[in-house]
This record gives sequence, C-alpha cells and structure tokens, in this order.
Amino acid sequence: MSIRLRLLLSYTSMLIVTIVLFLVAGLLLSVAMTGDVSRIKNVYTSHYAVEPISPQEEAVYLDVKYYVKNQPDQLLNTKVLEELDHRLVPAEAGLFMRKGSTVLYTSTLASLRDQVSSLPPIETSNIKVRDTIHAADGRYFTYLKFDFTFPDKSEGSVYMLKEVSPYAEVTRSLLPILIGVLLLLLVLTNGLLHFLVTRSIVRPLLALREAAGKIKEGELNFEVNSEARDEIGMLSQSFEDMRKRLKDSVDVQLQYEENRKELVSNISHDLKTPITTIIGYVEGIRDGVAGTPEKLDNYLATIHRKAKDMDHLIDELFLFSKLDLKKWPFTFAVIDLERYLQDYAEELHFDMEQKEIQLIFTCPQQSGDGYPVMADWDKLKRVIANIVGNSVKCMDKSEKRIDIALLAVGEDCLVRISDNGCGMPDSALPHIFDRFFREDASRHSPGTGLGLAIAKQIITEHKGRIWAESELGRGTDIYFTLPRWKERSEEHNEAHPNYRG
Repeated sequence: MSIRLRLLLSYTSMLIVTIVLFLVAGLLLSVAMTGDVSRIKNVYTSHYAVEPISPQEEAVYLDVKYYVKNQPDQLLNTKVLEELDHRLVPAEAGLFMRKGSTVLYTSTLASLRDQVSSLPPIETSNIKVRDTIHAADGRYFTYLKFDFTFPDKSEGSVYMLKEVSPYAEVTRSLLPILIGVLLLLLVLTNGLLHFLVTRSIVRPLLALREAAGKIKEGELNFEVNSEARDEIGMLSQSFEDMRKRLKDSVDVQLQYEENRKELVSNISHDLKTPITTIIGYVEGIRDGVAGTPEKLDNYLATIHRKAKDMDHLIDELFLFSKLDLKKWPFTFAVIDLERYLQDYAEELHFDMEQKEIQLIFTCPQQSGDGYPVMADWDKLKRVIANIVGNSVKCMDKSEKRIDIALLAVGEDCLVRISDNGCGMPDSALPHIFDRFFREDASRHSPGTGLGLAIAKQIITEHKGRIWAESELGRGTDIYFTLPRWKERSEEHNEAHPNYRG
C-alpha cells in the first residue's frame, strides 16, 4: 500500500472513527443517565422539575394565584387572559385555561384545544405544579399550572405552556460534556493513527539512516530488510541493491589488489630466475669460463632462450591488460572452423613432433555447409595455442597425445582439446581460467598463469563459452563453443559490436 493511500485512509479513518465514537459516547451518556434509550425525554423531565422558571412565567403565575384567591371571575374575562398571555410571549410560552373538560382559552403559541386528554387531571391541592406532557400529536410541552375551584364549585386549571423538544434540550444541556468528549476522542484517535502511520514510515527511515551511517564508516556486511510494499519498501530495496553493488565493487577492488600483489610476486619470481641465469652466464663469458667456441655457443643459446622467456612473459602481461581494458580490437570474419583447425593442426604438427607429442585433429560429424563461424583469425589461434601449450606443460606419460575434435551442438560449434597428461584435482577446475591461477602453489610449475585466462577473455568476446573437465592421472579436456554463423549481416553486427569486417 502506497504512503499516499495510507495517509488518505488514516485521515478518513480518523474522521469516521471520531464521528462513530461521538455518537456512541452520546448514546452511552444517555443510557447511563436514563437507563434506557427510549427514556431520554425523562432526562429533561427531571431536569425541568428543578430548573428555575423564567421571570415572565413567575410573574404571570403569581397574578393567576392572586386572581384565584381574590377575583376568580376575572379569569373568565377574555381580555384579562389575553393580557396575561401577551406577557408570556418573551418566554416563548402561552396561556391555556380550562373549566372541567371545557377549554376556555388557549394561546395560538401553545394550542392544545384538541388535545385536552393529554393534560394531567385537575389537582386542586397543587402538589405537582411543574412537569412535561406528551401531546397526542407527538409534541412535547413543559407546563406551570395552578388548579382551583370556580365560585360555582366547578374545577378549573390555568397552564403556562411552552413547546419543547426533550432531545434538543438534553443535547443542549449536555453539549459541553459532548464537546469535551469529542475533543478527547479527536486527540486520542489522531494520536493513535499518527503513531501507527508514522511508525510504518519513520522506523524504516531510521533503519535506512543507520544503514547509511554504516556505509559511511565502510561497513558493508549487513542487510537492509523491509517487508513493506510501499514507496519506502522500494527505497529500502534500492538501498539494499546499492549496498550489494558497493560490496561487490569493494570485493572486486580487493580482489584486484590481491591480483596486483600476486602479479608483482609472480613477475618478481618469473623474472628473477631467467635474469639470474642470464647474469650468471654473462659473468661466465666475461670471466672466460666459456673457453671453447662450443661452450660459448651453449652459453649464448641459454641467454637467448631465457631472454625469449622474459619477452613471452611481458607479451602475455601486455596482452591480458589490453583484453581486460577492452583495448585490443577484434577483426571478425567468416571462417570455416573445420578447415581452420585442420590447417592449424598441421602447422603445430612439426613442433609437436619435436616434443614427441602426437597431435590429432578429428571432425566426426560431417556437415554439408561446413562449420562457418564469425571469428578473429589471430585471436582464435591464440586460444588454441594457449590451451595446447598448457597441455604440453602437463604431459607426464611416455606416450604423449593431444586430440582436437570439432562437433556440432545445436546452434554452436564445439571444440574439444584433450590430453593424456597428469590431470588436475576437482578443487582446481573452477579456478583454472582465473588470472594468475596456478595449480601448484609452490610456484615450481611453469607458465605465467595467464594463458587460460586470456583464452577465456577471447572466447567471451566471441559470444562463446569455455570450460574444462579433468581427472587426476587421466588427463584434461577443455571445451569451448562458437556460435554458428548465419548469413544475416544485421544479426552479426548485433552479436559482435566490435566487428570491422
């Protein structure tokens, strides 16, 4: 749920809950005071019985009592009754008079002419002179009455009536309490919603601030977890992705630093041995140790070989650095991989014979259109040379053999280069294509540790894959794939952005 919608719902909930609680509070107050919702009117009845009457009503009431005791006949005079009724207008009340069941006078303000049955019975003792009545037409009236006996011994009553609404009166009398309850409920509801909403917003923000502080201090080994599915949840996820990227970047930098240290160590080791040999042989020549032409030629040949080893090492380092920085341009062209491998195998044949290694190329699956691939001629040759060179270094059998096989696998051309050398343990397989990796940690194994890493970089640029399988004592198989070329130049250009053909 988004924060915007959450805030909207919280504000709406606050309004609805406040109104509902206000109504409930009013209902509870009425129930608490009356014991029954239907008897709310009784609250006002009890209240009116003790509430002071208006000055107008009191004055008229005293005059009525005076007429009853001294001049009862005046109460039959319409002008007198109208004058008394007129004096009750400021109190919003009206005069009503009856004699027995006959209505003698009724004010237009409080007309009850047709509802005499709603009036209480005549009580000349006047014990209960104030009360409320519920008329037959549903209206409510408060009254102040005085019952008396006319000179002809008939009973009569004078009422000062005021039409009221008990519900409005109860509400009016309880208004301060209800307003106070409403304000209290508003504060409590707002506080509760504020707590619930801000907790779901502020707590994740505080977690993000804490995480930012950790990153500032260089601490990246933690997680930013958020179960929310709103904007803050997305922000937390983005923050976590950023942390992972930073951690990966730092790990890569640390790995680069380790590789740099290892490179310095490897270069120091690989250069020290030939340089030491060259210095020793040069000093031998200067000191006259190579006293014969044959010995001198041997010394010079050794110096030349060691110098070539150093030159090869420098070339490998320079090549790998250009590949790693994407500064070695590739020139792709369509070649028949079968013909290409066959020619290169023949080119290597003589060199392998000198080392007593049998090199065989096979293509068991014949294809009518050959094995066309888009490849860089020279770079692909470097891949095969590095793999074959690695196999040569690992030969330990009396009958040495290297097999190069070409197969078709789906949309790819698969090349397998196998040897029957010493093989390698399973623990080394995942790392043989890493830069500067050597299976022999004691550094007695020959090579720079860059050959297979260079091969992997080149195959990756060709949009292919490279991997190895090996078994100790049996030998090693190295595989790489190249996508089969299709005659659609646009497809080639998309697959090879470095294409210059």
